Amino acid sequence: MKKNKANSSGTGTIALNKKARHDYHLEDKMEAGIALQGWEIKSIRQGKVNITDNYVIIQNGEAYLVGARITPLNQASTHVICEPERARKLLLNKREIDRLIGARDRQGYSIVATAMYWKKCWVKLEIYLAKGKQAHDKRDSIKDRDWERQKARVMKQKV
Repeated sequence: MKKNKANSSGTGTIALNKKARHDYHLEDKMEAGIALQGWEIKSIRQGKVNITDNYVIIQNGEAYLVGARITPLNQASTHVICEPERARKLLLNKREIDRLIGARDRQGYSIVATAMYWKKCWVKLEIYLAKGKQAHDKRDSIKDRDWERQKARVMKQKV
């Protein structure tokens, strides 16, 4: 008997960080794996993940995700001590880590996670090199988005 490919989550997306698109100019995209424990996978399957206030740090040549919250399930974590906001190691190549270090140190980029999703049976994290937006940049992007919405309404009414 074949299993349905998208049995629990239709798109494969686990969690999104919509706030990052508002606060940063996202420029260079990368995909990273995450080193997780068993109770974390069970919680992720239940959708108990929040990645809104996270960032990536690099220490000793390794990248870590800080600030992501995975809420433990009561039945899955009875015998394990759970830390919901622990730093989780990101699985990246040495070349990718060197590129992140160079962009962060030389050009002043931040490293932000924007999405967590399933890729086959693995949990992947979409990270971006990003520059912070100023208040006037945020207002401009809101104004542009509203203008696009109004333009679409007018075009829809004319047709």
